[in-house]
Parts: sequence; structure tokens; C-alpha cells
Amino acid sequence: MGVRQGPVTSSPALPRGLAAPPRIVLTAVGALVLALIVAGPPLGALAHRWSASTLGPVADVTMLGLVGAVIAWHRPANPLGWILLGAAGSLVLSADSGAYSVLDYRMHHGTLPLGPVAVLLQPAWAMTFTLLGLIILLYPDGRLPSRRWRYMLWPYLALAGLYLGGALAIAAGALAGHRVRLDAGGTLTVFDHPVGGAAWWGWAQTVFFLVLAASWLIWLARQAFAFRQAAGERRLQLKWLLSGASAGIILAAGGFVVSITVPVLNGVGSMASTFGILVLPVSLGLGILKFRLYEIDRIISRTLAYAIVTGLLVGVYAALVLLATHVLSVTSPVAVAAATLAAAALFNPVRHRVQDVVDRRFNQTRYDADQAVAAFAARLQDAVDLDSVRDDLARVITSSLEPAHLSVWMRESR
Repeated sequence: MGVRQGPVTSSPALPRGLAAPPRIVLTAVGALVLALIVAGPPLGALAHRWSASTLGPVADVTMLGLVGAVIAWHRPANPLGWILLGAAGSLVLSADSGAYSVLDYRMHHGTLPLGPVAVLLQPAWAMTFTLLGLIILLYPDGRLPSRRWRYMLWPYLALAGLYLGGALAIAAGALAGHRVRLDAGGTLTVFDHPVGGAAWWGWAQTVFFLVLAASWLIWLARQAFAFRQAAGERRLQLKWLLSGASAGIILAAGGFVVSITVPVLNGVGSMASTFGILVLPVSLGLGILKFRLYEIDRIISRTLAYAIVTGLLVGVYAALVLLATHVLSVTSPVAVAAATLAAAALFNPVRHRVQDVVDRRFNQTRYDADQAVAAFAARLQDAVDLDSVRDDLARVITSSLEPAHLSVWMRESR
């Protein structure tokens, strides 16, 4: 039995003059992010901010940090792992600072130590969004597409720096003037309702978010254009990025819209937004580490199929429960049990049907191969000539898998 070895690839190097950080740096940064994540629940509980709804942001931060640490460990020369770690660290730092600010200024009247530091650090969340945009631009090897992209990168970073500097100045002014007023999330109220000398902040926030959104869309469009021209491994890596970014934007934006327009479904909207943010680091990590790149079409088709099946069954379940309880006046436990059994009975038939439809649209190669194998299995039941079976097997494998070489070994009977 032979073993085929794939091409050996090396980690992409940083720009000239820079070296990959040592593993001790990754250990220290990872330990710091982990400590901030662990400190979040106790701080939130003390500040009365901890609830089931906070599990989503914790999951997002954990996934960003985990994927960033894995990439930085396996590809220390690729800055994208460190950027993901920075995004996770700044987001959890902002959350912890907000909780501590509430604990200090709203519950202990500013008597706890390091309260002013927490107020100054709370706007660090803006750095997370800035860094996530850089990931789209620099994916997958951590390099700019060309030197001319510097003329867009430096203004982007400068604007982010001005935004953070402005937030720091406003927070410092509030501390110096003893005007620290916080909302329930630990954010200075002057950030949400800028008045007086801070009125300019409203325009600054609008410009910041518009530039961020425009930059993300431009960089994503550039990656889509590069995908059309790419081939081989690079094309598969870009497919991971585009798939993850598209799914993340759809889920996050859809969840936000649902939460705003239908307050009753706020939990569903929050869950969708959480999954939307989770999708991006996972897809980026898989693409950068080149893990199972050649299974992406199958993964996409399976994910899409199960999402459709889940949506259909949830709709059927809700409809049956409403029908039984409000129309037929069946008691609630009986209605729930009947709806659960009906959804369970429909799962496999619906899944197979939906999977066939999705494969025909999104994974045609796999669908054709499965159909060819199924047809061969049906013919094999009635076959009696060994030579014809061998020829048929070779033909099916060649048409489905397109191998470079095919050998059939047959054991001689004794």
C-alpha cells in the first residue's frame, strides 16, 4: 500500500526586518487574555450584569482568542494570529472594564481602587473592530496585496487612533471634572448622548463607523475579485474567507434586525448575531492553517442543509404547538410532546430531501459522485461476471474521483 505525500509548505514570513515573536510572548499574551476571560463572569455577577444573554459575547471572545492562539502557535510568522488575539483581548478588556466601572462608581461611589483606569479602558472595544477589518485585508498570509494598499491602510489606522484618542480625552475630562455618569453597561453616558463640549463626538462616531464599514466592504470586494483570479490552494483559502464573512454578515445583521424589529424574538436575534461573529474566526483559522481545505464544498453544503432543516423543523414545531394549544385546545404538555415527536419523525426524510437539493446547487461534484456510487451498488446486486464488475468499478471511480492512476487488486480463489 503506497502513501502519497502532499507538497510541503512553509509558514509565510513577516515583512523584511521583522522576526516571528518567540513562543514565550504567545504564552504571556494568551495567559493575559485567558485571565481577562476568566475574570469576566465574577465581575459581571458582582456588578449584577451577568445573565444568560452574556454567554454570547463570552463565546465570541473565547473563539477569537482560541483561534488566534492556535494560528500564532502554528504560524508565528503570520501576524493574523496575533491580530485575532489582540481583537479578543481588547474586547474582553472593554467588557471587564465596564463591569468594574459599574461596580465602583454605581455601587461603591468611586471608592474602589483603579476605578479611573477602568473608565479609561472601557472604549477599547473599538480596537476589536479595527483589527477585524485588518484581518480581511491581510488574509491569508498577513501581507498587503500590493504596496499601493498602504495609502488606504494608514488613513484607516490613523482614524482608529484618533477615535480612541478622542474617547480617551472625553473619559479623562469626565474623570477630571468628577462627572462620571455610567449606563448599565459601564459606558460613559456622554458617549451615547454627547452634549456641550463633547457634542463633536456624535459626528466623530458617525465618521468612524462609516469609514470602517466602507473599508471592510472594499477589502472584501478585493478578496472576491482575487478569488475569481486565484487557483489551487489560494482559491480554497479565499473561499473560506468569503464563506465565513458572508455567513457572518448575514447572521449578525439578520440577528440585529430581528432583535430591533421583533422584541419577542430578541433571544433568537442575539443568538444569530453571536453565531455570526463566531463563524468568521473559525473560517479564517481553518483557511490559514489549511485544515481540510479540500472539504470546504462538502462542509458548506452540509452546514447549509442542516440550517435549512433546522429552520423548517422549528417552524413545524411552533406551528403544531400553536395549532394544538390555541385551535384544538389541547393541554400544553401533550401538545409539546406531540410536536416533538412529529419533528423527530420528519427529521431524516426532510434532511435527505434538502441535502439532495443543496448538493445539486452547491456541491455538484459530490452529488454526482454519490449518485454514481448508488447506481453502481444497484447494478452490483445483479452482476455475476467478475470482469464486468471490475470494468464497471474502474469506470465509476474514474468518472467520480478522476484519479491520476487506478489499480484493481483481486484476490485469487483457492
